[in-house]
Amino acid sequence: MATDLKYRRILLKLSGEGLMGPKESGLDPETVDRICAEIEDVQALGTQVSLVIGAGNIFRGMTGPSFGIERTSADYMGMLATVMNALAVQSVLEGKGVPTRVQSAIPMATVCEPFIRRRAMRHMQKGRVVIFAAGTGNPFFTTDTAAALRAVEMECDALLKGTQVDGVYDADPKTTKSARRFERLSYNDVLTRDLRVMDTPAIALARENGVPILVFSIHNPGGLREVVHGQGKYTLIEG
Repeated sequence: MATDLKYRRILLKLSGEGLMGPKESGLDPETVDRICAEIEDVQALGTQVSLVIGAGNIFRGMTGPSFGIERTSADYMGMLATVMNALAVQSVLEGKGVPTRVQSAIPMATVCEPFIRRRAMRHMQKGRVVIFAAGTGNPFFTTDTAAALRAVEMECDALLKGTQVDGVYDADPKTTKSARRFERLSYNDVLTRDLRVMDTPAIALARENGVPILVFSIHNPGGLREVVHGQGKYTLIEG
């Protein structure tokens, strides 16, 4: 029931790596299907859902210069890769009967809609999942910043960052057994401790507009449903 939800309108930020599963690059069909099933589940509860998906599974703009590609072109290549991921997730969601729209910050009318804020809001109000692709449409800005920007523009109750671990730790939990998970952090804590949950512009945007950030594991079955109810394991960043 929508009345039980703590966060009724959300933006879910997924990394491209989160779609790879056990693969070294590209998309893992089982992983994409499971994540889409989680999105279908919370959308059926009455949650208004939007997404921003990275492209680290296909191409990272930051790595472009090492191949002799100048940074601006490399970043645009990364933006185009996010459109590929967005279209893949759209197809899987619609295969599950979830109406979905892709809006790109770089207009490409043949494959998706251009980003129009009021149209995106209307889609969400009608129960459609909206996937925002191509980042902010500008080089030198990450998909984390795009996620924070779209969360503010869509007046979301929260920005949910689905990661490989169940929150923010004081050290890498994969290599440090004594790593401690934070239950709650302030925006300033993240910046001053250089915790690198999201980049500085993203944290600053969320702080200036009062959008809470919840960091949780996208690989924990049922985790997204728990988070929209304010339950489960996650790190809350606010205040």
